[in-house]
Amino acid sequence: MAAAFALFVSVTPSRAQDPVKVDPKHYKVEFENEKVRVLRITYGPHEKSVMHDHPANVAVFLTDGQAKFTMPDGKVVDAPVKAGTTQWDAGGKHNPENVGDTPFELILVELKHKPAQAPAKAKAKVK
Repeated sequence: MAAAFALFVSVTPSRAQDPVKVDPKHYKVEFENEKVRVLRITYGPHEKSVMHDHPANVAVFLTDGQAKFTMPDGKVVDAPVKAGTTQWDAGGKHNPENVGDTPFELILVELKHKPAQAPAKAKAKVK
C-alpha cells in the first residue's frame, strides 16, 4: 500500500498543476499557513481527476478506497487503501481515479518548503 500511495503523490518541482485550482470538485483547502496546506480530498464512485501534483505530504485515509493512478509517462498503478492508515510521501504528479463503487476520502497535509538558512558562523576572538 505504501508504494502505491507513493505514486499517488510523486515529486515535481513546480506547482503549475495545483489540484485545488485544476480540480476544485475533489480538492478543498481546510487550512493553510506558511508551513502547511491541509486538503480534504473526496471522490465519488468512479470519479476521475485531471493531471496535477503535490509537494511532500502526509495523508490520512478516512475511508477504504480503490484508486487507480495514471502517471505522466502513461504508467497505470492500482492503489488500494484502508481507512485509518497514514502515509508519508515525497510528492509528485499523477491523475487519480476512484475505481471503486463507494466514495473515497482522505486528508492530505502538504508541506511547504523554504530553503534552509546556513547557520551563522561564530567569529573567533583574537587576543
